[in-house]
Amino acid sequence: MKHSWLFIVLVFAFAKAYSQEISPQTSIVDVQKIAATLELNVENETISGKVNMVFKMLENANEVSLDAKNMQLKGKTAPSQIRVTATKDNITFFDNFKKGKRYEVFFSYEATPRQAAYFVKNETKTQFWTQGQGKYTSHWLPSIDDMNDKIEFDISLRHSTEEVAVSNGRFSQERGPNGSILSTFDMEKPISSYLVGLVLGEYLHESEISSSGIPLEYYYYPEDSLKVASTYKYSKQIFNFLESEIGVPFPFATYKQVPVKDFLYAGMENASCTIFSDNFMVDSIGFTDRNYVNVNAHELAHQWFGDLVTETKSEHHWLQEGFATYYALLAEREIFGDDYFYFKLFETAEQLRELSDQGKGEKLLSAGGSSLTYYQKGAWALHILKEKVGEDAFAKAVQSYLKKYAYQNVTTTEFMAEVASFTEIDLSDFKKNWLNQSAFQSEDALQALKKSKFMQQYFELQSARMRPLSSKYIQLMDAIESCNDYLGQEAIYQISDESTQSVLPIYKKAIESSNIYIRQGIATSLNEVPEQLEKDFHKLLSDSSYVTKEQAFFKLWVYYKQRNNVKAQHKLLDFMGATYGFADGNIRTLWLTLSLATPNFKPHESVTRYQELIDYTDPAKPYQLRENAFRYLNQLQSFEKQSLKNLVEASVHHVWRFRENSRKLLSSVLSNTENQHLLESIKKDLTGKELDYLQKIKAL
Repeated sequence: MKHSWLFIVLVFAFAKAYSQEISPQTSIVDVQKIAATLELNVENETISGKVNMVFKMLENANEVSLDAKNMQLKGKTAPSQIRVTATKDNITFFDNFKKGKRYEVFFSYEATPRQAAYFVKNETKTQFWTQGQGKYTSHWLPSIDDMNDKIEFDISLRHSTEEVAVSNGRFSQERGPNGSILSTFDMEKPISSYLVGLVLGEYLHESEISSSGIPLEYYYYPEDSLKVASTYKYSKQIFNFLESEIGVPFPFATYKQVPVKDFLYAGMENASCTIFSDNFMVDSIGFTDRNYVNVNAHELAHQWFGDLVTETKSEHHWLQEGFATYYALLAEREIFGDDYFYFKLFETAEQLRELSDQGKGEKLLSAGGSSLTYYQKGAWALHILKEKVGEDAFAKAVQSYLKKYAYQNVTTTEFMAEVASFTEIDLSDFKKNWLNQSAFQSEDALQALKKSKFMQQYFELQSARMRPLSSKYIQLMDAIESCNDYLGQEAIYQISDESTQSVLPIYKKAIESSNIYIRQGIATSLNEVPEQLEKDFHKLLSDSSYVTKEQAFFKLWVYYKQRNNVKAQHKLLDFMGATYGFADGNIRTLWLTLSLATPNFKPHESVTRYQELIDYTDPAKPYQLRENAFRYLNQLQSFEKQSLKNLVEASVHHVWRFRENSRKLLSSVLSNTENQHLLESIKKDLTGKELDYLQKIKAL
């Protein structure tokens, strides 16, 4: 498999679906442009801004409001006759506003954002980034939360020469006072406010030009220069494919991608500027299991589906996520082939079928639906629709839909009307079964999958699961020899419960396979190393897969521990000592833990190794690395002041998944009386927010 399915699921689980209520403001006023010049105060974590707002009145009114959460007005407003007030939710302008008239207002503000804008401590200095989906930009920039009001946002940021700013639109720069720089970004096109993005940090970037002449910019940390080629692999190919496949030119002047630390989700499709988790920065080995390709393609597809045309409200959310999911899969098909394409459709069909069988299926046209519904079921609906009306009619309908509603908001009815205009086929059953039916249409999906010869072979092999080994031995061996990712792994999974001796030739054949995913299947499916495969498992330690390396390493260490072979454990640790693994240090943190648990392994270095594991819990480290370090310290029962303090900090972290896992672990750790005393000793070093949480859970 080209990358772990878990990471594709995370892309969808992390990208938050949201609800939107249409603001009454949109019927009174059309905000046309918001140009803001910003400065960041890292020490106080505040944002100061000077704003030029242009709006046109749709009706006579005495007041016009912007969404602005907990902002303070600063200085004078122009023109002076317009009175301005700020509340906890709005900045409001008062005057005798006339229908049809265009107005321009200048004002200044200061914000202390509680969400949507984050000052994140990095290894060397603080990084800043924003996340506005679904209606949160108003926490750092006065705007209109309602996605039905599309505005041209032009952002300027004053910052130091050591930092790089990245935002939506065309970039220009000029020198400012005291050695500062003013970076300006001209968006040119109107977008919904949740699509405004801003990043400030230490970056370098590489560029190339798409076939249609669009500048493509790939940002990275200076220390990640060797990961650029692997991380952004296929980026230009994906861009060229999607522009050609969609048949509508890329809707903005430039396209940028920038990684950030401790991002809330996998990626976010800010218009012309995708922000994504730096956990996807991978080397050539990491690419095997956790590459950025799917996220890359998904967020790029959103530039058309979501950014160019935007849903009116959440019941039409599949028009964004279903399209982005499906077109990303089409892009991956172009790169990885048909087998990959159909197998990923099959995996999502299995998820949807299981949910449906549990009575938890959801209509595609539903407000507040799950990610699985909007993303995967939406993608399946498009696949079925394309097969129903034909590729030519489907492509023409999508092109017409995008062109007709460019820079506007849309509904499912409007999309389906475009499809109907290019076919004479009755679409009523499709609407009933795929848009308005909560149950997943498993039979339709199965018939679509069976159009793939590969899937026919897979289903045939899968059906052998309940058969005795003797009746399928040759079939399993043939699957291994096929070197197909999915057939080979299925064969490995089917023999994992058999006695090793009875299937030893299959394992031997699999170990010698040139297919890395078949070998990975051995490392992941066996709970322990069979004695007959000990030497073969050593070969897996050298595979170009950090997943395989980690699994083989741990299972061999346990194998030698069970046999009291300390000498072999030492040799294993020496062999793996230089391997770090993914950005989350999966192998390094495991190595440190096992080295500390192995008798007499370089005892003069044990304190240094223990301190390294503790240091990985620091807030300056990526939360994924911290999570691994916390988990292993807990297994070693070795929390001390520094790591416990960092665990308390993690319990109020802005990334909710990490925060919740840290809270569960903290609760477990504090069940130990010794750790409770340790907590008392560090109480004076905790922040008010951390103390409030500890008091809430009655830990203090």
